[in-house]
Amino acid sequence: MNLKEKYTELLANIGFNQETIEQNWFDLEKAYSKKSRHYHNLTHIKDMILSFEMYFDALQFPNEILYSIFYHDYIYVSSKKDNELKSAEYAVSIFTDIKPVGFAKPDKQLVFDAICATQLHQHNAIEDINWLIDFDLKILARDWDEYQIYFEQIRKEYRIYPDFLYKPGRAKALKHFLENDFIFQTATFRDLFEEKARTNIEKEILLLT
Repeated sequence: MNLKEKYTELLANIGFNQETIEQNWFDLEKAYSKKSRHYHNLTHIKDMILSFEMYFDALQFPNEILYSIFYHDYIYVSSKKDNELKSAEYAVSIFTDIKPVGFAKPDKQLVFDAICATQLHQHNAIEDINWLIDFDLKILARDWDEYQIYFEQIRKEYRIYPDFLYKPGRAKALKHFLENDFIFQTATFRDLFEEKARTNIEKEILLLT
């Protein structure tokens, strides 16, 4: 998958001109390629888009959801708690002076709400947002070897924190997933991935304690 081509096609459909698309792609690629990003990088975006393409027919607002995938971690500083809000604000801020060709003008509010929803990963009244949340969390249901790489990458992103701070914080966040009735928000992902995700999380918690 060529991410730049996917991005260019999306923004052209939404109504961005080519010069603006090129600049926005440059900014996006730069943001996701920072050395501090061991997990929240372009590989994560690509994985989410693979899920997006697989479940495309289930979506009512595919343009907005794909756009949200590209921008949901645009701002990512491990020591901050408002990354999703800042990312959402930025994502809608560049919807300026666009003239959609053949498509309805993108729903700014949907994009904003979708990106913000990737912070708490809680069930949303809008089903497309539930799909986005599940695309974001699919990593939790990978085979153990891949899951282990994931949580090691997360640890590197939080390397400013010593183990005595990081481990209980990470364990608390993971336990929160287990305390919810469901990790995944769509029936499809629950059926396919819920059990595996819970098993992985339980194993990681044991390693942290």
